Amino acid sequence: MSENSSTIQLRVIPVTPLQQNCSMLWDSETMEGVFVDPGGDWEKLKQVAEETGVTIKEMWLTHGHLDHAGGAEDLRADLGAPVIGPHKEDLFWLEQIETQYAKYGMPGLGKDVIPDRYLEDGDVLTLGKTEFNVIHTPGHTPGHVVIYNQDLKIAFVGDVLFRGSIGRTDFPRGDYQTLINSITEKLWPLGNDMRFIPGHGPASTFGQERASNQFVADRIIGTVGENTDGVM
Repeated sequence: MSENSSTIQLRVIPVTPLQQNCSMLWDSETMEGVFVDPGGDWEKLKQVAEETGVTIKEMWLTHGHLDHAGGAEDLRADLGAPVIGPHKEDLFWLEQIETQYAKYGMPGLGKDVIPDRYLEDGDVLTLGKTEFNVIHTPGHTPGHVVIYNQDLKIAFVGDVLFRGSIGRTDFPRGDYQTLINSITEKLWPLGNDMRFIPGHGPASTFGQERASNQFVADRIIGTVGENTDGVM
């Protein structure tokens, strides 16, 4: 994290054959933490938390796709940690996680899940004394959210944005222009120095993507055609 005085720690844990970035955030003073997008391999995630000495208090979901939400139900049943997010518009995805994993040839890797609480634009999540803000960022899915902390310069963007790419929009209720608007109107104002953890692949900053991303760089925005070949 960028703030030397912060007690928030971060570890990114790839899960499932789809190599989704599950983030474990915890407060080093209380050793209480959260999983952001526990998409599967829930026993692995539980083991990492136990080995680190972290007590998982909540799970935060950026959107309802199987590889981001598939492990949440098993973790909730085992740990008693509530599932928070995404926006209610992604309920239809959360209700077909098992079906989708079977479709991709990975039956049993995740379970359907109904959140204990949905997230809305402007909501605030708390970990220890640190607050994280929520932005509704539809386009990849209609209920996608981004979770960020301005002081720590960290954002968890799910599948909205990647290093060098953007999220796919050919899934049901995806929309390309809506996704572009979410990125340029909701993420860019957070600042070029905002570091982000994407759903897949390496971290980057908004400034780096504004300079070089083939889909949303400042010099080309508005000139790119429909994207159906994003990462996930």
